[in-house]
Amino acid sequence: MTVKQLSMPELVAACVELGVPGVGLWREPVRSYGVEATAKLVRDAGLAVTTLCRGGFFTAIDPRERSRALDDNRRAVDEAAALGTDTLVLVSGGLPAGSKDLHGARERVADALAVLGPYAEEHGVRLAIEPLHPMYAADRCVVSTLAQALDLAERFPAQQVGVTVDTYHVWWDDNAPAQIARAGAGGRIHTFQLADWTTPLPEGVLNGRGQLGDGSIDMREWKGYVEAAGYTGPVEVELFNEVLWARDGREVLAETARRFVAHT
Repeated sequence: MTVKQLSMPELVAACVELGVPGVGLWREPVRSYGVEATAKLVRDAGLAVTTLCRGGFFTAIDPRERSRALDDNRRAVDEAAALGTDTLVLVSGGLPAGSKDLHGARERVADALAVLGPYAEEHGVRLAIEPLHPMYAADRCVVSTLAQALDLAERFPAQQVGVTVDTYHVWWDDNAPAQIARAGAGGRIHTFQLADWTTPLPEGVLNGRGQLGDGSIDMREWKGYVEAAGYTGPVEVELFNEVLWARDGREVLAETARRFVAHT
């Protein structure tokens, strides 16, 4: 998503050229290119698929909507397995229209995990709940902190459900370092993502993730927290940024790789 202006073949070629060993993929471009075609393209290039993003959106009240969401998440698990990644990132979903019941919405997330966790495990895939910054709680993700994410994940086996640690969403939370240690102790850090916090936020706030080093977050500090918690997996950079998307994608990828080295 950091360089969504690149086609799938362009992305893979640029990763190989720049020595980037793995790539986190999003479902929409994968589906557009074809799941099996993407799997072959990445595999033939020698790249690892680190994660697939995203599943989730579990908070609907209407039974038909909930059934459709579960079906879509089963497809997401199937796609992750086909791509050869063991991690499906989950964005839980916001409040249904007209609802103010955060607790009820989070319980519906748990209900969905109870159904999907065993299905994912059967397919060799782990579910990684991603807490999003509280500004997204109403419309995108009722899980706002690592503590909330772990309270949900710990109802299930670690090989089924863990968490995503994303600097953009947790850097403000004084409790996050302790929660990272908690997640590590339980084997529940399933992926680690980097993005910087820059202001002012754009209208709609979704596409405001800053390039590494441009904002307020000490990337090295947060990488230290997850490493101290025992995490040894891939580190992803995930940037939603209109300015970056308007630039040449290969240049952005090369810049991102340089920034990663400089700031972690």
